[in-house]
Amino acid sequence: MTRPPVRTGSAGAAGAVHFSLLGPLTARRDGRELPLGPRKQRLVLATLLARPNTPVPVDVLTDAVWPDDPPRTARKNLQVYISAARALLGPAGDGGADRLVHGCGGYHLRIAEGELDTLRFGALARAGRAAAGRGDVAGAARLLREALDLWEGPPLHDLRDSAGVAEEADRLEARCLTVYEDWAEAEIELGRAAVAVDGLRDLVERHPLRERLRAAWMTSLHQSGRQAEALAVYDDYRQLMARELGLEPSPAMAALYRSMLGRGREARRPAVSRRTPAPVALPAGTGAFTGRREELRGLLDVLGGGEERVVVVSGPGGAGKSALAVRAAHLLADPFPDGRVHVRVRREDGTARSRAEVLAELGRWCGIAEARTEIPATAAGAEVPATAAGVEVPGALAVLAEAWQEWQARHRALVVLDDVPDEASVRGLLPRSGKCAVLVTARGQLPGLAPVHRIALPAPADGEALELLGKLIGAGRLRTDPAAALRIVRACGGLPLAVEVSGMRLAVLRHLPLAEYADRLDDPSAALDELVAGDVSVRHRIASGWRDLAEPDRWVLGRLAGLADDGCFTLDRATVALGCGERAAIRAVESLIDAGAVTSPAGEVTAHAALYEVPRLLCLFAREQTAAGEPEMAATGAQGTAGDREASGRQGAAGARTGAPAVALSPG
Repeated sequence: MTRPPVRTGSAGAAGAVHFSLLGPLTARRDGRELPLGPRKQRLVLATLLARPNTPVPVDVLTDAVWPDDPPRTARKNLQVYISAARALLGPAGDGGADRLVHGCGGYHLRIAEGELDTLRFGALARAGRAAAGRGDVAGAARLLREALDLWEGPPLHDLRDSAGVAEEADRLEARCLTVYEDWAEAEIELGRAAVAVDGLRDLVERHPLRERLRAAWMTSLHQSGRQAEALAVYDDYRQLMARELGLEPSPAMAALYRSMLGRGREARRPAVSRRTPAPVALPAGTGAFTGRREELRGLLDVLGGGEERVVVVSGPGGAGKSALAVRAAHLLADPFPDGRVHVRVRREDGTARSRAEVLAELGRWCGIAEARTEIPATAAGAEVPATAAGVEVPGALAVLAEAWQEWQARHRALVVLDDVPDEASVRGLLPRSGKCAVLVTARGQLPGLAPVHRIALPAPADGEALELLGKLIGAGRLRTDPAAALRIVRACGGLPLAVEVSGMRLAVLRHLPLAEYADRLDDPSAALDELVAGDVSVRHRIASGWRDLAEPDRWVLGRLAGLADDGCFTLDRATVALGCGERAAIRAVESLIDAGAVTSPAGEVTAHAALYEVPRLLCLFAREQTAAGEPEMAATGAQGTAGDREASGRQGAAGARTGAPAVALSPG
């Protein structure tokens, strides 16, 4: 961090020497820098100036100059350096007395406040803190800033290879950091946080474990409207503390973080006129939320920047889509001052809610008068076309749909539509104009929605999955058998829901060795049975997604799941397994990609070169269904690979997954 040059011209009498330790060791007379001699002489002078007006023992000076093995002539050489320092320093004051005298305690350097920057720094810092104690925050900020302006860089950085000087320099730097923290907090209290942001960032990079600096940086970013960056500072610090020290941030730091999650830019702001609080209807954030840093940052950038009105986050069931969306919504208070709401588009049993039900809930949340209009009983259980689709909606629902669009056009709010089954469920709910944004989560990719910004949520990396497991069972237990812990998260396919359920079970079964539980999950016939914790079942979640698939897609998935133990396959293998031509196999695989049941490479690659994958737990479930001879799958598979299956696909798609393309498995 760079500092303005030291202001030396105003202190002391003309012709006096002014010394600086707050940066490289320098001496100036009348603004002109003086030569300080060879390195050892400079070390003696630096040690004396670091302890002004205090006796410095000869042994301390000797150790500063010759830390390892002083020569026999060390004392004589030291006297030479002292004599040179006396000549440089000159007499003290008007009486002509020596500045540097020797006594029983060692060498005593007498120097005034205006002649040494560290003394001036200390005086200004004390005056600034006294002003803060009197409630004069503006005066405190001015005095503390004046003290900081004396700094030209790390103290004595040109002599830090001497252990004694380095120790004094570290002490001076710690004092500077404390004063900088005092100044930054004063500026934040005055509502001028932006002036401190860059300097705090630089200091945190050099002192990453200094918590007060981190807290000031977080607060300054938050008050400057950079909430996402402020929360990222805390996440980075928490991970650093866990990795380096095995500790959590202090309760005060955690409380600061929590205070920023659901609030706007309110940290020590100047008084402003109050407005009615924006309506917020979000689930509580999960304490086990881990990782997804890039995806979260992407969401915050896209939605916070106001460039996109609709964002779709897609991924298989249990991938953490809802947790990510809720976390982002909590962090986006500032860009959406008119409120944030979370609405589930499915019921607890996994069946889809009607658009009328969802629209009525949104109407109640935003307070539009039409929300209180009674919706006909038949509308709650049936799909009703939306006015946005160009079809008039009769009666009260038409009025409510139009009122919702008008409300979105006039406000800036964030709507989270969670677990959307298909495009038709949300088309009438998306904003046609204005600055409202909608964040959609779905298992499938909802290809029929456009234009939208898309974020695909893959399985997290091993490190993030292990971090999640460690949060649930404790980092200490994780360290007892890291190899077994890695086997557990890999047996879960990295799926956050499965890892979380594993952690919940292990947190209760404290006696169960991690290796034994890993063995259970490695067994394909037992893995899904093990992934149950109370009323939370991975099998139940996967079964809900299975029911979403059209009958032909289930049959295809069952065939593909049997290809390899790891669920990976190529187009050639899929063609053989499905008994169809290449084009039909491509259509079948891409239908499953659209539905979120098969993952594909992130980058562009030809169909022949691509390696596709059925996630491990879905693969196990599909094999179970195949082995059980699911009636729908067997019937579909028995129809052959030509036109009969194409007709069946159309029928199944209409009844099972609205809008899903029918796949005709016919020779290509």
